[in-house]
Amino acid sequence: MTITINSKLPQVGTTIFTVIGELANKHHAINLGQGFPDFSAPQGLLDRVDFHIQQGHNQYAPMAGVTSLREAIATKIRQRYDRHVSFDLEVTVTPGATEAIYCAITACISPGDEVIVFDPAYDSYEPAIELSGGRAIHLPLLPPEFKIDWQRVKDAINPKTRMIILNSPHNPTGATLSAEDLATLAALVSDTDILLLSDEVYEHLVFDGETHQSLLLHDELAARAFVIFSFGKTYHVTGWKTGYCIAPATLTAEFRKVHQYVTFVAVTPIQLALADFMRDCPEHYQQLPAFYQNKRDLFCEQMVGSRFQFTPAAGTFFQLMDYSEISSLDDRAMAEWLTREKGVAAIPVSVFYKEPPETKYVRFCFAKEDETLIKAAELLCRI
Repeated sequence: MTITINSKLPQVGTTIFTVIGELANKHHAINLGQGFPDFSAPQGLLDRVDFHIQQGHNQYAPMAGVTSLREAIATKIRQRYDRHVSFDLEVTVTPGATEAIYCAITACISPGDEVIVFDPAYDSYEPAIELSGGRAIHLPLLPPEFKIDWQRVKDAINPKTRMIILNSPHNPTGATLSAEDLATLAALVSDTDILLLSDEVYEHLVFDGETHQSLLLHDELAARAFVIFSFGKTYHVTGWKTGYCIAPATLTAEFRKVHQYVTFVAVTPIQLALADFMRDCPEHYQQLPAFYQNKRDLFCEQMVGSRFQFTPAAGTFFQLMDYSEISSLDDRAMAEWLTREKGVAAIPVSVFYKEPPETKYVRFCFAKEDETLIKAAELLCRI
């Protein structure tokens, strides 16, 4: 007997991150593909997890997140973005930022709605839109700076437009939004019912003295936005899958209706430990820009002698490299070749596009020990 399933996501297969990760493991390659650090979280944070486990804090947390963590988040938002948010009504802790993205989209997108996304776009956006019956409208960012073409946004907005998804600092390009970008966006959505979803998981990874331009800095935008953050990126614990969403009370209420039936809660001792560490060690996230800029600079300096072309990333812990002077392979084949033959794993950028342009970029992650970056660059410079 054959059971037939009408797939809701017929175009979706195994993600490139899984494919390259498995290939890197098979060939013992240095994995600069998937975005995770190869160094540990702060010991003080790890100690607090152990403390709370041993204290027996191992049962369900409140659906919205433990109170102490939501209070710590509200304090940070006030100090960093000068915005007062209610920890009770506007802050929700989730098992990872990807779940928060899914909940925000599912809560608001109905069949026939359109959602504007910017390519190259993180790969979880469109599946969530399609599962809700919506349609993703893909607009390309403009290389080599990967800026938004606001005229194209204006032209794309119509009565079906329900949401615009932004991501800054941007994965995979490392580009960042400016204050002028936010002002332009505010003018475009003013007097509309368009909602915003702002993926800001790399908020602390902005370099060269620039400031992260969160939608929370702008009253008009914050009033209609789900703004999503990640503890995993900030505290080097991507495997903990813990993030949070800031949104006005009316949007949060709808968000939580979905969240409670997706996972209901995030992990209790991890939440409690993060609350303690945020309170006791605020300097950690304050030092992150310099920490990761040093790694970006080290990797780029080591790559100067290579045949790759690049402009140092403005943010995130990813660096795009143009390999057009090295090979005519498409970027997926190039990423597989680098992993299999040269011992360094990378991610092809075309997988982030609906319609990939005629460019040749691969993405490397520099959230690695200095020795790892030096060794990887040495291998890449031999090409």
